[in-house]
Amino acid sequence: MHSKGEMNLKAECSCFPASDYAADPYRDLVASCSDKKIEVIMCLGQPTEKGKGRVGRSPYPGLGYEVKHENGLYIEKDVSILTRGGYKIYADIYRPDNEQREENFPVILLWGPYGKHDLPQRLIPEDGIDPTWISQYANFECPDPAYWCKHGYAIVSVDSTGFWSSEGDFTFMTRQEAEDCCDVIEWLGTRNWCNGKVGMAGISYYAMIQWRAASLRPKHLAAINPWEGLLDIYRESFYHGGIPESFFVERWGKMNNFSNNRLEDQYANARAHPLIDCYYAAKQPDVAQIEVPAYIVASWSDQGLHTRGTLEAFKRIGSRQKWLEVHGRKKWAYFYQPDEVEKQRQFFDHFLKGTDDTVLGWPKVSIEVREKYYVGEVRAEDEWPISRTKYEKLFLDASTDILTTFHPDRENAVRYNSEDTKQNAHFDYLFPETTEITGHMKLRLWVSTSDADDMDIFVAIQKVDQNGNLVPFAFFSLYEDGPVALGWLRVSHRELDERLSTPYQPVHLHRRELKLTPDVPVPIDIEIWPSGTKFKKGERLRVLISGKDIYTDYPPMLPRTTHADLNRGMHVIHTGGKYDSHLLVPVIPPKKA
Repeated sequence: MHSKGEMNLKAECSCFPASDYAADPYRDLVASCSDKKIEVIMCLGQPTEKGKGRVGRSPYPGLGYEVKHENGLYIEKDVSILTRGGYKIYADIYRPDNEQREENFPVILLWGPYGKHDLPQRLIPEDGIDPTWISQYANFECPDPAYWCKHGYAIVSVDSTGFWSSEGDFTFMTRQEAEDCCDVIEWLGTRNWCNGKVGMAGISYYAMIQWRAASLRPKHLAAINPWEGLLDIYRESFYHGGIPESFFVERWGKMNNFSNNRLEDQYANARAHPLIDCYYAAKQPDVAQIEVPAYIVASWSDQGLHTRGTLEAFKRIGSRQKWLEVHGRKKWAYFYQPDEVEKQRQFFDHFLKGTDDTVLGWPKVSIEVREKYYVGEVRAEDEWPISRTKYEKLFLDASTDILTTFHPDRENAVRYNSEDTKQNAHFDYLFPETTEITGHMKLRLWVSTSDADDMDIFVAIQKVDQNGNLVPFAFFSLYEDGPVALGWLRVSHRELDERLSTPYQPVHLHRRELKLTPDVPVPIDIEIWPSGTKFKKGERLRVLISGKDIYTDYPPMLPRTTHADLNRGMHVIHTGGKYDSHLLVPVIPPKKA
């Protein structure tokens, strides 16, 4: 059952500064929509009942305040926190259970929709998490209270607005949710057992709320640790390159709808807003307003979800003290890996306790340059993107299916049936010497079709070893056969935002559709999401172009992204002569001694 709700954009976007900050892709849209109200499709949640919940997850224990003393923890269940809107948010509070229980502890806040009662029954064998790394108290995608309380912290796990027994209506990535989160931060910061400093941590949703809440600058928020959280819900989740995502968004909504109130129906709203408009502007955090220290962790392996946004947030975030770490592994396992947990503690020990200065000696940027699945080398850098990058063009040659360093004189074309999952076009580049490709890639193509007025293009960048075998990489939290990087574009969305696009990173407006004329080639620039990979002499980089999703062979209920393409008939890719189809690659020379 659906109903209509309203978001007041003026209120939603009041966190945007009046001044021009060119990094934000929604700035001009916010100005033009500031006095409008946006209708939002809402649905009734699945009522929360004791003993029920998501399949394969911990059953909901019901609502009721309770105090527990167990395993060195002092646990308060279902503590109610009143928001400025007059409704209650419920939290579970974990503190060390000793004679110093009333001591001033720093707090780490976990704000999410999955249920603060949802404990380790959710482990998936493919996630790579060693069960000895976490206790029975660890929430999905969150720090483990058993570890953190042992080290003198309080962990507060919240059922976010509208979920489970927390009151209010849920609206996704809005100012309203961020204000509720800030109310909780300020309440925690004034408890007699808190030292006045609150941090935030966690993966995915627990990271995304950090962009939103921190941009409002609550007084008691002292540091954040966003771990792989998208930033732009249109470009990074709902529509990849303008192509509608057809699995993850809908599945997320169906699996996370436990509420006694109304919830925003993300999938229905995504379909109601196929182009970027005020709906998306109201959901864009102004990360330039974030001031608190930030330890940001991204990965090359979350292509299609969090890779792009986490790196974009690091580039735009206003914090003077910020660190970036980029890995190429499974994100859940990497988060709970003991040495990574120690780094998280070093960060919070400094900014929430003032007891450890280790973080001040960290490199500003740390990246893993991959060779294959779970094989790579970590290197320190001073910035992102890497300033010494040399961008080189590899031209597509349809006559030989290769990539070359020179532009072919002769025009050629390659064709594939866009409706056949087994048909594609591919082009290989053989490396004459060991080369590192780290950063943003751009694929320029000239394309045409005689069978439709639009085309959906799917691109995978792959690595091929010296024996002709595909080299696998960690992919999407669970999988071990992923690509180097991915890219997408609906050709009618090819119009660029000239203000934001760079030679190596095209940014598409997605404000209107420019339909094709049959058999008339048009140039398109496809953003390839960032990656970091070493290619040895004799290995190859492959550009694979298809009319269908390229990585789909996974169990039906495990997370992944798929798309509802509109393709029909033959696709034609033109190369050589007047057609400058090429891949722009970021070559990283060695650091100078």
